[in-house]
Amino acid sequence: MLSFNKLQQITLGVIFLLSTFSYAQNFQGKAYYFSKTSVDMDGWGGRKMSDQQKKQIAERMRGMFEKTYILTFDRESSTYKEDEVLEAPGRGGGFGMWGKSFSSGLQYKNIKSKRLLQDQEFFGKQFLISDSLTKLEWQLTTETKQIGQYVCMKAVATKKVDEFDWRSMRRKKPSESSSVKKDSTKTTNISDDIEIPKEIEVTAWYTPQIPVSQGPGDFWGLPGLILEVNTDKTTILCSKIIMNPEEKEAIEAPEKGEVVSRTEYNDIVKKKTEEMRSMYGGRNRRRK
Repeated sequence: MLSFNKLQQITLGVIFLLSTFSYAQNFQGKAYYFSKTSVDMDGWGGRKMSDQQKKQIAERMRGMFEKTYILTFDRESSTYKEDEVLEAPGRGGGFGMWGKSFSSGLQYKNIKSKRLLQDQEFFGKQFLISDSLTKLEWQLTTETKQIGQYVCMKAVATKKVDEFDWRSMRRKKPSESSSVKKDSTKTTNISDDIEIPKEIEVTAWYTPQIPVSQGPGDFWGLPGLILEVNTDKTTILCSKIIMNPEEKEAIEAPEKGEVVSRTEYNDIVKKKTEEMRSMYGGRNRRRK
């Protein structure tokens, strides 16, 4: 039989959950996230560079690998977009142009209808990627930590990686790159020198203090707002939350662009990538 104190704790907990859930049905929030992706310079030929050269290249690539995003959310839907800032002269260069071709535009999630829409520009053409919202098989743990003023719980999962997710791109080892036979069960290949793992481990930290099943990017499905995500080489961390802003923003699905599925869009990217490889490969051969 439960003791009076234990029963009192459970009762208070249920009242808290019911009140916060009712509150969650009538509010809008805005969360700001900072995303950073680490790069193994040695793996991309950096061993031959001086420390100064590595630093210069890392500075030029910072615009690609360090970004700020805004998640606007309510109980059922959310939009996630890059908070664009004016890039300093000299930053990005060729890396910036390449990165923009793969950078995502506004993303819309509706956890009730399980719908995901991604506004995507690719080499000057606008696409609208329509997909179903896939929920990860989260494993909840009892581990906690503080992020700002929020107590967060840890959850882990395994996530399939999109074959054009440049954040997980890595250079193959020489033995793998030169090998004629490929093991298709291990990696998805988009060139002779680059590989992307098929699956990665994900660690998320969510707070039950904001009881909505939302999160940055395509992450969702936990009993609280996700404030931090660690995936492979990328960390996404919430830096600021505004609850019930005075000027509420309409959370609407994007409508512009040619509607394609994720598979159809990846096929378009593959075709364009092969065209560019053939074009630049031909130029290099003529120079030789």
